[in-house]
Amino acid sequence: MNKDSKIFVAGHRGLVGSAILKNLKQKGYTNFILRTHAELDLTDQCAVNEFFATEKPEYVFLSAAHVGGIMANSLYRADFIYINLMIQNNVIHASYINNVKKLLFLGSTCIYPREAPQPMPEDCLLTSPLEYTNEPYAIAKIAGIKMCESYNLQYGTNYIAVMPTNLYGPNDNFNLETSHVLPAMIRKIHLAKCLHSNDWDALRKDLNARPVEGISGNAPEKDILAVLGKYGISQGKVQLWGTGKPLREFLWSEEMADASVYIMEHINFSDVRPEGNEVRNTHINIGTGKELSINEVAKLIQDKIGFQGELVFDASKPDGTLRKLTDVSKLHALGWHHRIEIADGVEILYNWYLNKQ
Repeated sequence: MNKDSKIFVAGHRGLVGSAILKNLKQKGYTNFILRTHAELDLTDQCAVNEFFATEKPEYVFLSAAHVGGIMANSLYRADFIYINLMIQNNVIHASYINNVKKLLFLGSTCIYPREAPQPMPEDCLLTSPLEYTNEPYAIAKIAGIKMCESYNLQYGTNYIAVMPTNLYGPNDNFNLETSHVLPAMIRKIHLAKCLHSNDWDALRKDLNARPVEGISGNAPEKDILAVLGKYGISQGKVQLWGTGKPLREFLWSEEMADASVYIMEHINFSDVRPEGNEVRNTHINIGTGKELSINEVAKLIQDKIGFQGELVFDASKPDGTLRKLTDVSKLHALGWHHRIEIADGVEILYNWYLNKQ
């Protein structure tokens, strides 16, 4: 990529897309094509085709996706498979039709089987059943990988698929109904701290910035307590889903962005294509190669926030996959390594969260 290359960052307001855009700007890139969801619905094939035909981007970061945590994945299965397939199909095919030089497709490590070997190498894809709770989302992302591989093989395109581990960072989703585990725990524990210390000003400020099920900080106290209680938040206690035993790997979103830009700048399909007639598993895991339990993450967050109450795990709720550690040996061999560890990242994110209220 040249500094004035025309770059389309799909999903530039999201967790990953905003970090990619920030990284590109810091590295001196200047020519961006950006559209909000209101300006361009990526599930609308006609709109996407018109956009690409008019704008003719040279490079595409496909970071737009319909995402959510275990609760959302369980409740809205049709949405997760339909919306993600539509976004991918439209953007990848329009990129081919309009001669995009290179595309980076962002997936997720939930593509790997529930009983995958640990750490999970790229070549364990499609070797056994997926985790049920996120199966529709995972299938959509697997389709994206195969679409990139297939277009590369049939049409000679240069599309790279990367599979980030669990991400967290600035512009994360803190909606208690749809957020992933780490931002959800940060917010729950913060709200519980406000209750525990009887700091209703801070509590109402939080809810005014991010209402929960329509309940803002202006609502009566009993309504606020009721909606928080629904999500396991009460004075002196936070109830979290599952047993706390599953192990998870977390990567700072701005480091994911740095890895993505690095791959776009330095790595081509030819660099990850295996020898032989059968071309599979050309995608690249992006992670830290380090893990800790959900219980350990929760206690780390509790310590950083300063909550003096109790953390309780509800074992009647699903745990999801028990372990999801990425094998990052391919990524390391390609020349990229992470730097920010989880303890530092949680502290940075919590301060960011407070400043955004």
